Amino acid sequence: MPTCLPTVLRRCHTCASERFRANGKFRVNANHKLLDAWVLVLCTACGDTAKLTVLERMNVRSVRPELLDRMHDNDPGLAAELLQDPAVRCRNRIALDWAGAWRLDTGGSDHLDREVGDAIDVSVRFAARIPVRPVRLIAEGCGLSRAEVERLITEGKLVSAVRLSGKLSGDFTFTLKR
Repeated sequence: MPTCLPTVLRRCHTCASERFRANGKFRVNANHKLLDAWVLVLCTACGDTAKLTVLERMNVRSVRPELLDRMHDNDPGLAAELLQDPAVRCRNRIALDWAGAWRLDTGGSDHLDREVGDAIDVSVRFAARIPVRPVRLIAEGCGLSRAEVERLITEGKLVSAVRLSGKLSGDFTFTLKR
């Protein structure tokens, strides 16, 4: 689950840094019946503000009132939703860095010590679409090293319907055989 907004990867025009911090602030500008809206991000090196376009030259009547209210209230949840939107990321040519912005909730560690049988079935659910390496998640959740998890995969003792190498951002299940 996410703990804060991710770092935005984009080049700063002032200092050439490539990292911006989103704090959930918006800027909304109306010109007659047309509306523009941006998510504001701050450069981590120089503090310069950059605007990520969310709405551009939209008719005011075509924007949902609750969306406009959330922007006026500087809703950090809306900022998180918009930063994860592929259309917004593509339009602004940005990428997200989730390092340090999420945590793993295992529901306690005592369930790993129980003898349940020959195999443990585990279901992993994402609270947000955060791209994470499944091997890292499994290692952290089960208290193993990543090398140990890789060994279990090659020995066939850790199996899943999805590919466990690379990154995933959707729910998956795996079985750990003892």
